[in-house]
Amino acid sequence: MPWNWQKPDWPAFRWEHERLDNAEKQFLVNGGVFVGTIRHLTKQEHDQLTVEAMSTEAMTTSEIEGEILDRASVQSALRKQLGLATDERPVRPAERGIAEMMVDLYRSLADPLSEEMLFRWHRMVMSGSRNLRDVGLYRTGAEPMQVVSGPIGEARVHFEAPPSARVPSEMKRFIGWFNRTAPGREEPLSALTRAGIAHLHFESIHPLEDGNGRIGRAIAEKALAQSLGQPTLTALAATILARRKNYYDALEAANKGNESTHWLMWFAGVAIEAQRRTIALVEFLIDKAKLLDRLKGHLNVRQEKALLSMFREGPEGFKGGLAAGKYSTITGASPATTTRDLADLVGKGALVREGERRYARYHLSVPLRPVPHVTLTEHGEIAEG
Repeated sequence: MPWNWQKPDWPAFRWEHERLDNAEKQFLVNGGVFVGTIRHLTKQEHDQLTVEAMSTEAMTTSEIEGEILDRASVQSALRKQLGLATDERPVRPAERGIAEMMVDLYRSLADPLSEEMLFRWHRMVMSGSRNLRDVGLYRTGAEPMQVVSGPIGEARVHFEAPPSARVPSEMKRFIGWFNRTAPGREEPLSALTRAGIAHLHFESIHPLEDGNGRIGRAIAEKALAQSLGQPTLTALAATILARRKNYYDALEAANKGNESTHWLMWFAGVAIEAQRRTIALVEFLIDKAKLLDRLKGHLNVRQEKALLSMFREGPEGFKGGLAAGKYSTITGASPATTTRDLADLVGKGALVREGERRYARYHLSVPLRPVPHVTLTEHGEIAEG
């Protein structure tokens, strides 16, 4: 079966607009909710949101590709790039590079897409890589660019991209299309449709020797932010990571033709879920600030360390809650001290206890906000779960 770029209608992607109408409207409504919510943040809280959201995206977009990064190092690099106070810890090239790309994406959302921008992002993402021939430029290898899985001799080809010789012309056409379809330009497209097609189109060309997934998701983020006219800090990669197998399956199916309705419906569900994750994070940070402000001066060092550790788990909290043993591990406290500290935190309204004795588990007293999966039905209705 030929791939989408081998079809005579390439790259004339087409889709059923009416099946995306509800999702497009919901995305714009959620964008308004996000803007309204962040107005309640102080500058310090806004900076914290920016670092938390960007570090999560940096780590998860890398984890999708099998690269595990250190959160503290990513956050340190982000804070430095953003001009915020940092602990000046040593940071590996991988963490520094992805942080640089996230900040560049954040700051250049209104700028047109260009080869120079893509090559700059590629140099950042590939920082420290020693096994690539083509860094900061399109791939030039003569061998086929394939996405494969399975052992040698039994490998399954999930996709094969256009030959390297075609990449410059394909990318010139893609970049032109991306800029023409931006809000206020000649051929504006709605937010989710443009972001979804942009990601699919870029991944179908697969123009780089490595890093296509991370940069392709950054392009989708850029499209979503441009549609709302400001950085959205959308948790797109974090949401895709939670559905990684479905993501690859959906892309593989979409790579076989240029009728893209099902891909766009899948992408729209992910984008709306990602928005909800970001809004939940903002509300969580507001609750965190209120609780810590109320408890200021009333916690010992151990208690503060444990609470901050719980807050770092985000709006969904520790799985199963905090056990006494976990508290001891975090703080180094003895069993007797742990018991007293936890009872005191419950008494001060910082934690809520469930269960008794060795079955006791502790949860933050702020509302936890797990975000269910969002999908679109065949008729374009938004469904949860």
